[in-house]
Order: sequence, then structure tokens, then C-alpha cells
Amino acid sequence: MGVRATARVTAAARAGATVLPVLDGDGPFEFRRLRSRGTEARVCVVGAMSAPLGGDRLRIEATARQGASLHITSAAATLALRGPTAAHATYDVHLTVAEHAELRWLPKPLISAAGSNLRQTWTIDLAPTARLVLREEQVLGRMGEPPGHVATRLTVRRGGHVLLEQEADYGPGAPGWDTPAVLGHHRTTGQILLVDPDFDENPREPQVLTESPEDGQAVLTPLAGPATLITALAPDGLRLRHILNAAYSTSADGSNRARK
Repeated sequence: MGVRATARVTAAARAGATVLPVLDGDGPFEFRRLRSRGTEARVCVVGAMSAPLGGDRLRIEATARQGASLHITSAAATLALRGPTAAHATYDVHLTVAEHAELRWLPKPLISAAGSNLRQTWTIDLAPTARLVLREEQVLGRMGEPPGHVATRLTVRRGGHVLLEQEADYGPGAPGWDTPAVLGHHRTTGQILLVDPDFDENPREPQVLTESPEDGQAVLTPLAGPATLITALAPDGLRLRHILNAAYSTSADGSNRARK
């Protein structure tokens, strides 16, 4: 048996600012309030123990109520490790963003260590006027070691309709993940999802955002809705973050730029 934990954050608009009526850590997740920026409340996820390990069932729920602005980051990378059992671990993130609210989910990367087995999901429900910046990065193996197995699923609904449904599977047991058709020699991958009603009036165009495949690649893909998906891969985590930041700076206003 692994750890069972559900941590919750709720942000609410009040008197021209965003407050945090719910800030409940659990299991390996501890929350720390950071200094606010303007009307935006900021929260850092701090790891209280090693997780996820095999057999763990972990979940974070974050809600931005009407008019609220919430930014969530993490103090360090999430390290998926082999656990005391052969069972896989799960790490589920549920985000809800109400009318005229904004949520930025910008944690440090997930590192899939050798022998680990993780299933990670993001389930996101957006109101029609909600805004979202979601960044996720995966590092397949620590320096000098093979990766573990990580399977991910991202489901985004806007106004009750599916905006994006995506699955990925990397590491041992995932056919073809290290072939030229998927990652090739690269061992990090990530993406930034931007959802903004302003894109209805100012849609982005598809772009290839990098010129050197050996150092990493990124593409910008408009979605069928006011949303843009930036997808990147690179040989290592440092170059991946550089590519994602550079790609993001070309696709969003400075006021919406993801903060490190």
C-alpha cells in the first residue's frame, strides 16, 4: 500500500485582490503562500516526503473562483521513484477555472527515474471566459540512467465541451517512444497550453519555432477554440526550458508570460 493524499487550493476574488480561503496540504504536498503580484495570489507546492513512489495515489485540486487570479508553482522538480511494490503510482491534477478567472499552473519538471512507473493526469474545466496557462515538462531519467515508465493524459474542457484530449506514453513498455517518430535521441519533452478568450480576435498561426533539431524543437499549434499549444522536445531539461520560454515569448503578450 502506498500513500493516499489529496491536497486542495481555492482562490477567490475579494475587494480587488485574490484570497485563499482553502489551502490544505496533504501527504507529500505542503503549500506555501508566496508574495502576491498585483491581484494574483501565488502558491508554492513543497514536497514533504519522497513521492510519487510505486503504489502512491496522489491528487491536487485547484480552483479559481469567479474573478480570481491564481498562480501555482513548485519548490523543486517532482521525482518519480521505484516504490516498495510493483504497482504503478498515480498523480492526478484537477483544475477548475470559473468565469473571468485565471489560473497559471507552472511547476518544476517531473523526473522519471529508472524503475519508476507513473500514470499522471490533468483534468481541467474552464468557464467560457476563463484564462489558463499550463506548463508541463518531463525529464526521462536522471543523468546517466535509463528512464522509468510514465503515461500521461490531459483533458481540457471549456464551457463543458472538450477543447483538448491528449495522451502520451514514454519509457519501458511504451512501443516506439525513442524512435525518430516520437522523441528520437531526446530525453525531455514538454508543452505550454494557453487558453485566452482574446485569441478569438487575435488567433495564432501554426509555426515551427526552432531551427536546430539536434538542440531541440518546438512547434506552435492553434486549437479549435481560443487556445494555443506549444510542444517541445530537447536533449536535456535546461535546453527544454529555454526552448519553451523562447517559444512562449513569441506567442503571448508580456502580461501573460509564464514566470519561472
